[in-house]
Amino acid sequence: MGFTIEHLRRAATTLAKRAADVAEELNGQDAKLGDGDLGITVSKGWREVAGEATELPDDLGQAFLAWAKTFQRVSSSSFGTLVATGFMSAAKATKGRKEVEWQEVSSLLSGARDAMMARGRGSLGDKSLLDAVDAVAGATAGLEDPDAILAAADRATNQALERFREQPNKLGRARMFGAKSIGLDDPGMLAFRRLLDGLTGQDP
Repeated sequence: MGFTIEHLRRAATTLAKRAADVAEELNGQDAKLGDGDLGITVSKGWREVAGEATELPDDLGQAFLAWAKTFQRVSSSSFGTLVATGFMSAAKATKGRKEVEWQEVSSLLSGARDAMMARGRGSLGDKSLLDAVDAVAGATAGLEDPDAILAAADRATNQALERFREQPNKLGRARMFGAKSIGLDDPGMLAFRRLLDGLTGQDP
């Protein structure tokens, strides 16, 4: 058995709560390399998504499309646009389906990564959200058990943060900080980490 709309509804509620809990931390991290509003973007987006969760259709493609439209509506930031683009990719891949096998999570993430790269004109290795998504896509390939998928995603995200922490940012506003970004976590990658913490049940 795979995941259905009920899984998405529960995830939306969980992620909305976690996003609210870590909003201040994300704003603070973003202030070091950007506008300082990432926490607002993330928490507002997921709050709106969770608020519409009960209205989501059983069609997973339509549900992901609704998530994409919500993020586009509430946030004009580059991060919000990338997230919306990733959900649009997932919407196309799951159109007309009420259930998706867990082993497809990796391909959905890979598709989202490629779509975000095309939209944001970013590359792997730029030290951005793309690198976190790519790491998890690779680590979850071939896995069918949801608990194993979360465990692999947890490890891969930590490894990605550690790998890129001592590298400079090369994408978005953060790239203007150059060497000053060395030693700092990319805000987008950190946001991915904190949201994943919500799904794995770890304290913020």
